Amino acid sequence: MDAKPRARRDMNRLIALFDSQPAALQSLIGLALLVLAALLVNWLLKKVLLRLAAPFLDTHTDTADKAASRAATVFPLLVISRGVEHVPHLPAFIDEVVVNVARACIVLSIAMAMSKGLDYVDELYRRRPEAKARPIKGYIQVLKILVYCAAAILGIAVLIEQSPLLLLSGLGAMAAVLLLVFKDTILSLVASVQLTSNDMLRVGDWIEMPSMSADGDVIDIALHTVKVQNFDKTITTIPTHKMISESYRNWRGMKNAGGRRIKRALPLDQNSVRFLKPEEVDGLRRFRLLEQYLERKDRELADWNAREAKGEAGGGINPVNARRITNIGTFRAYVIAYLRAHERLATKGFTLLVRQLDPTPQGLPLEIYCFTNTTDWGEYEAIQADVFDHLIAILPEFGLRLFQEPSGLDLQGLRAG
Repeated sequence: MDAKPRARRDMNRLIALFDSQPAALQSLIGLALLVLAALLVNWLLKKVLLRLAAPFLDTHTDTADKAASRAATVFPLLVISRGVEHVPHLPAFIDEVVVNVARACIVLSIAMAMSKGLDYVDELYRRRPEAKARPIKGYIQVLKILVYCAAAILGIAVLIEQSPLLLLSGLGAMAAVLLLVFKDTILSLVASVQLTSNDMLRVGDWIEMPSMSADGDVIDIALHTVKVQNFDKTITTIPTHKMISESYRNWRGMKNAGGRRIKRALPLDQNSVRFLKPEEVDGLRRFRLLEQYLERKDRELADWNAREAKGEAGGGINPVNARRITNIGTFRAYVIAYLRAHERLATKGFTLLVRQLDPTPQGLPLEIYCFTNTTDWGEYEAIQADVFDHLIAILPEFGLRLFQEPSGLDLQGLRAG
C-alpha cells in the first residue's frame, strides 16, 4: 500500500537533488541521459528487432539486413532531435545546432538506406536469367547519384534552415559548371543506355579493343567503366562511353554460332606445280578421298579431249591442246574432301573453301577457310594444328613442296655441293 507514495517521494527527492545542481551540470546530465536513451533505442532496434526479423528477410544476402539497419538509425536520431529540446539550461544555439545536425544525419541515413535498397534490387535482378544480357547496374548507379544529390540538397537546407527550393534556384547558375563536372557521368549514362538497349555488350562477352589493349572477357559493366579480364589475367578498365565512340570486336556471334573460323594459307613452291603423268594419277587412286574426284575428272577430260581431237588432223590431239590433271588441282580436291570428312570441322551452315590467292614472291598461297565445331580456344588450336600437320606432311604425295625462304643451312648445302 505504501509502495506508490514511497516511489513518488523518492522521485521527488531525485528531482529536488537534480534541481539543486549547477545549471551546467544539469545540462551535462540531461545530454548524457539523452545519449543513453538514443543508444538504448539503437540497441533495441538493431540487436533485438532486426534479429527477430532476420528469418523473414532474404537469407541469400546481407544487403537487405544492411538496408534495414541503416533505416533503423533514423529512430535514435529522432530521439536526439526531439529530446534535446527538453535538456534543461541548454543554450539556444547549441539546441539549434544539435537539432539541425541530427536532422541532417536523418536525411543521410535515409539516403544510405535507399542506396543499399537499390543494391538489393540489383542483386535480385541478377538472379534472373535475362540479367546477364541486360544488366541494370548502370541505371542503379544513376539512381544512387540522384538520391545522394537530393540528400545533399536537403541536408544543406536543414543545416542552414532554408528552403530546398532556394538552393535549387541557385543551381541554374551552376548548370554549366555541373555539366563540366558530370561530363563523364552524362556520357557514360548515354552510352550505358545504348549498350543495353541495342544489346551491344554483355557480361561474359569476349571482346577485342586494341586501342585500349583489351582482349578478354567482360566481367563487369558499370555506369562509368567496363572491366575486361584479359587472357593473361590482367584487368583492363575501359570508360563506358569509349564503347560507343570507338570500335571493338565482340566474339559473341562466334560463340552463339558454335563454330570458330580457320583461315590460314599454305605457301606452295610454284616450281613444284606441274601436270601429273598417267602413272602418277593411277598412284593417287589409292586415296579413298580422291576416288569420286578422279572418276569425275577422267570423264570430264575424256569428253573434252575427244571433242578437241575431232578438229585436228589425223584424229589425234596434240598434248599442248589437251586438258590434263594438275598436281595442285588434285591436292586442292583432296583438301576439300579431307576437310568435309574431318569429324571436328563444321560443314552444315558454315563456309568451307580451299582457294588459291594471288601468287607472291613467297610462293603460291593455298588458303584453307573452314570452321571448327567448337569455340573452345584450346580445342580450336589443337584441331587447326592437326589439320595443317596432315596437309603439310602429305604434300610430297602430290609432288608439291612448301615455299621456304633460304636459311643458313640451305646456303651451307649449296656451298658443300
